[in-house]
Amino acid sequence: MSTFHLRVIASNRVFYDGDCVEIVIPAIDGEMGILAHHERMVVAMTVGDMRFLVPDKDWQHAVVGIGFVNIEDNEVTVLADTVERPEDIDVRRAEAARERAEEQLRQKRSLWEYNMSKASLSRAFARLKETSRYGGVISPNIRPKTR
Repeated sequence: MSTFHLRVIASNRVFYDGDCVEIVIPAIDGEMGILAHHERMVVAMTVGDMRFLVPDKDWQHAVVGIGFVNIEDNEVTVLADTVERPEDIDVRRAEAARERAEEQLRQKRSLWEYNMSKASLSRAFARLKETSRYGGVISPNIRPKTR
């Protein structure tokens, strides 16, 4: 089983630095899988679920914010504004953030504020989705409200 070196860096810490068999990232145009000896490229990443397979271990999961992935010479570097393990996410705080973002979207604001609110809502949904998938308790009303 071929491996490559993976380094996952959030704005506040190094999340992971070690060998990896495979990584799946939430790219702008859909999920992207990366294996050893992948061709050189830079990929824009969006908010979502990132998972990677560590040799002789299970898949590791994380919720990532926006960022970039650099693939070069059998090394992959993930740079993201946020990286969190599902078990580290505070569900109540994520639900409060979702509610705040939805309220801000309902208000008539500038285009910049609208885009910031959409990004906040996207992060909140990603956090809530991952916590529910991996054992967190979520209230049944986390679905987006339609206009």
